[in-house]
Amino acid sequence: MTIRKVKSTKDIKDFLLFPVGLYKQEANWIRPLDSDIEDVFNEEVNKFFRHGECTRWVLYNDQQEPIGRVAAFINKKTAKTSEYSTGGMGFFECIEDQKAAYTLFDTAKQWLMDKGMEAMDGPINFGERDKWWGLLVDGFYEPNYCMPYHMKYYRAFFENYGFKEYFQQYTYWRTVEGELPEIYAQKAERIARDPLFSFQHIKKKQLAKYAEDFRYIYNKAWAKHSGVREMPKAQAMSIMNQLKPVLDEEIIWFAYYDKEPVAFFIMIPELNQLFKNLDGKLKGTWDIMAKLKFLYNKWTGSCKKMFGVAFGVIPEFQGRGLEGAIVKASALKIQPMGRYTEFEMNWIGDFNPKMMRVAEAAGGTIRKTHITYRYIFDQSKPFKRMAVIE
Repeated sequence: MTIRKVKSTKDIKDFLLFPVGLYKQEANWIRPLDSDIEDVFNEEVNKFFRHGECTRWVLYNDQQEPIGRVAAFINKKTAKTSEYSTGGMGFFECIEDQKAAYTLFDTAKQWLMDKGMEAMDGPINFGERDKWWGLLVDGFYEPNYCMPYHMKYYRAFFENYGFKEYFQQYTYWRTVEGELPEIYAQKAERIARDPLFSFQHIKKKQLAKYAEDFRYIYNKAWAKHSGVREMPKAQAMSIMNQLKPVLDEEIIWFAYYDKEPVAFFIMIPELNQLFKNLDGKLKGTWDIMAKLKFLYNKWTGSCKKMFGVAFGVIPEFQGRGLEGAIVKASALKIQPMGRYTEFEMNWIGDFNPKMMRVAEAAGGTIRKTHITYRYIFDQSKPFKRMAVIE
C-alpha cells in the first residue's frame, strides 16, 4: 500500500470518485455534489482557512488502485478549547481492510502530532458542524443533504483503533400527518389561546424583516453559550439569501409575542431528494443538464421530505409549550397542502437535552445516530465525554 497527499487533478478525481465504487451496492447512499466536497478544501471558498489548515490523502493498493481516503485539519480557534489541543480528521472512506483503515488513521494522527495536537476528533468536517460530521452507526436510510452515510464496518475500525465516543448526534423523524404528543399538544393549545401570541410563515418579499427577526432570536437563544458569538446583521441576511433558491415560504415559521419575535422553526425541502439523480454534478461541464434535472425534480414535486434547518426559542419562553405551539401552527398550514409526507431534523447532540425535548415536542423519534469520536494520542491520559449543556 502507498499513501499520497492530494495535489494533482488526478489525485482530486481519485478522492472524489473512490466512494462511488465503494458504495455502488448501497441502495440508500446518495452521492454528494462534487462541488460541496471540493469547497471544503478550497482556500478561496472555505472561510476556515483564515484560522486553520488542512490536507488530505488517498491510499492505493499495489496495483495503484484507490482503496481509501482521509483528511486532517486544524481549526486554530477551537483547537485549545478543551483539555487537549485537538485537531480533526474526516472524509474517511475505506475498503473493508483494517490495515488500510489504520494506515489512514495513522497518517492523519502523525500530521496532527507534527502540528502540536494532542488528540483528534472524527470523523468531522473542516467547517461548521452542520455538514459532514459524525459516523453513521444506526439508521442507514438515505442521508440528508451534506450529512454523511457510512459503511457499517467503519464503527469497528474506529473503536478497535482506540477512538472513544465523544458524543452522539441524532436525526429525528416524523410523518407530516398526525398530531403532536398529548403532553405537548395541551401546552400548545394554552399558548394558542393567548391573544398576544401570533404565528406566521415568511413572505419572500420581506426577507430582510425575517432575517432581522431570525438574528434577534438567535442572539438571545445562543449567544450566551460558550464559544458562540452574536450574529451580525449581514450574516443573518446572507443566510436568508443562501436559502432563497430552495425556499418554500409556507414551511418557515416565526412566533411573536406582543409583536416581538420569540421563536422560529425553519424548514426547507430536503435537498438530497432533489440532487440524488445528478451524479454529483451541479457545476462545470455538466452544468446545463444537471440544472435542468434539478429544476424538473423541484417543480414536479419529487421532493416529499422537509428538512429542519433550525429551531430557536428565546430563553424567556423556553419550557412553556411554545415549541409545540409553533409546530402546531405550521402543521395547520402544511398538512392540508399535501406537498410533504415526512420531516427530519438533523444534528441534535446527546449533550443537548433541551433540543432533544424540542424534537420530541414536535412528535419526532430518533431515526439516525451518528457518533463523533475522540482519539487521545497518549492513550494513558484520561478521556471525558462532551459536557452536557444545562
